[in-house]
Amino acid sequence: MSDGEKTALSDCSADAAGSGILTKRTRMRRHRIDDFDKSAALWSDPDVARYISGRPSTRAESWSRLLRYIGHWQALSFGYWVVEDRVTGQYLGEVGLADYKRDMTPSIERWPEMGWVLAPHAQGRGLATEAVAAALDWSDRMLASERTVCLMDPGHRASIRVAAKNGFVERCSGELGGSPVLIMERLKPAT
Repeated sequence: MSDGEKTALSDCSADAAGSGILTKRTRMRRHRIDDFDKSAALWSDPDVARYISGRPSTRAESWSRLLRYIGHWQALSFGYWVVEDRVTGQYLGEVGLADYKRDMTPSIERWPEMGWVLAPHAQGRGLATEAVAAALDWSDRMLASERTVCLMDPGHRASIRVAAKNGFVERCSGELGGSPVLIMERLKPAT
């Protein structure tokens, strides 16, 4: 793929995915197998899982998630990044784009899905907004999709604020796994 060529959601090469992004306060990089313990610790926290799955993840579920993260980059040339403190290297969370082929109503399958999760110690400082903005900037440059969506629990006010600060607006309500979900969308800025 040439530098000027954008990839479609289902037509990506492994070389398209920049291996790292620096923001003012974070370093974002692709997941590695040795991130497992930190990712599993993040997802085992009930406060982290509260608005996402409603329950902490098991180690097996966290292992599957880590493999999905790595697999997204290998298969689709986009995915999630580990978010680390730029100075200390502390594991802050995970931010990125996915194609989960969700069985939900309404379908969002044709658009990349933005997601983010930060450890409690990293919340409330604007780090999610900063990392999401960097991921969306990357997406705007690298992916052909004119729209990005995000899903969230309608009661998760902090994530709704992060989404709104990054240009997402409410699209509609939906249902995922028998639970209500808010679907927000962001159109790629005109260039």
